[in-house]
Amino acid sequence: MFIELDGEGPRYAQLARGLKKAIQRGQLKAGSRLPATRTLAADLQLSRNTVLAAYETLCAERLALPMKGSGTYVAAEAPPAQLPPALPGFPAQTRYAARLRSLPRLVLPVGHRRTRYDLRYGDSLIHPLLAGAWRRAIARATAADHWPYPLVAGLPALRRGIADYLARRRGVVCHADDIVVVGGAQQAVSLLARILLDEGDPVAIEDPGYPLAVHAFLAHGAKLVPIPVDGDGLRVDELARHPIRAVYVTPSHQFPSGAVMSVERRRALLEHAQSQGCWVLEDDYDGEFRHDASSIPALRSLDETGRVVYIGTFSKALFPGLRLGYVVCPPALRGDLLLAKRCDDLACSVMEQATLAELMADGAFDRHLRRVTGELRRRRGALLEGLRRHCGEHLRWQDSRAGMHLVAWLDGWSPEAMQALVDLAQERDLGIHPIGPHYLAAPACSGLLLGYAGLSVKQLEVATRLLGACLAEVSRMQAAGSDALAAKREPPSLAVGAATQRHDPRRPTPLTRRAPSRRRAT
Repeated sequence: MFIELDGEGPRYAQLARGLKKAIQRGQLKAGSRLPATRTLAADLQLSRNTVLAAYETLCAERLALPMKGSGTYVAAEAPPAQLPPALPGFPAQTRYAARLRSLPRLVLPVGHRRTRYDLRYGDSLIHPLLAGAWRRAIARATAADHWPYPLVAGLPALRRGIADYLARRRGVVCHADDIVVVGGAQQAVSLLARILLDEGDPVAIEDPGYPLAVHAFLAHGAKLVPIPVDGDGLRVDELARHPIRAVYVTPSHQFPSGAVMSVERRRALLEHAQSQGCWVLEDDYDGEFRHDASSIPALRSLDETGRVVYIGTFSKALFPGLRLGYVVCPPALRGDLLLAKRCDDLACSVMEQATLAELMADGAFDRHLRRVTGELRRRRGALLEGLRRHCGEHLRWQDSRAGMHLVAWLDGWSPEAMQALVDLAQERDLGIHPIGPHYLAAPACSGLLLGYAGLSVKQLEVATRLLGACLAEVSRMQAAGSDALAAKREPPSLAVGAATQRHDPRRPTPLTRRAPSRRRAT
């Protein structure tokens, strides 16, 4: 324990003053036990009698209380910690810090009350058998020799496992040396922005698109070039109108529209990148989960010129607390990426890497993906059936062939009507989330992101029935005029103690759950 001795007066008095300062700073909390006198004496190289005298001084000042047979404790009524005052109007020290402070507000479903039937996008599934497989993999990883500093590029066994997985499941043929293990897809985008983009460089990004990618590029001073998305993914023809340094795409399951980029678009994008000399950052978002027999290969598998940087993550396939992802990096960028990674955090946790490598080596990872994909198909089918039965009069939806959510459109709905719908649904314990905030430009049509991973088949039936009733009621209000909508837009009050929860779009939800309660723990 660090206690400052000021060198003035007897040692016991110096120690008493040092302990008093520690209490005032909050280093020693009210009600906490002070170190044993022998331990503190050994740590500070003082005699035990000196420590006893200091403790007696604190007790005399009622800052500490002796407890027979238990030790000496900081008084419960100790003065509150005195923190240094914040400097008023403290300015940003760099342009980077200023950009961080000016980032647009996140458009993730945060700050709302978690409802009983929440069609929130971004929820994932964790199969019950995964926990046992993970524990066994941890035991095997702990028994191995993984204690030295890890390689910046990542554990060789994990990189070999990723290379094998990509060849089998995504058609990406690469060597383990082409792979750099990173702390999730978000770190991958941030590191690539640093090594590919200078301040002011233009980067094309899907519109609507993934908000945290927008944050990463803006934080590094890039100029965003929004490119519209249709049913076949990114509008590659629009790229010709803009000189760009890089383009960020989610071709396997575009976020948030759910569109799967056609093979023709993929080839056109690669031709554009080759002719213009720009980089393509392929985020294979939700690429693990396909709901039809066909499987379009990853964009990286079609690349013959080394222009595609492939980004993958384990946050959807496993769980978001596992902050591990990877980059399949062209040789021209690998050295710079490794230097950026080393400067950022040296390397990812070697024990987590070793555990994941064991999970992939014994086939548990593939088995988990098969189980989850099957359950997702059942839940997707339940959502589509519920929409047809209860919401067909008001919604048109895109039947996404991948991922864990789909988009439903509401033709002719005003922003006021959309807000009234969200508010009414919340009152009825139904969580729905508009797509509008994910656009950089104004959306042409109102829509909803409907996630199906976080609810059971029975819950999805109830949720779609509630949604249909809310749609019908707000449609009647919209037909009645703006006054009815304005009256409805009064925000619903939350019950005292109602739970609120911040949400990461890549946070998973268990496959088997207890019966839902109306108030979920945060």
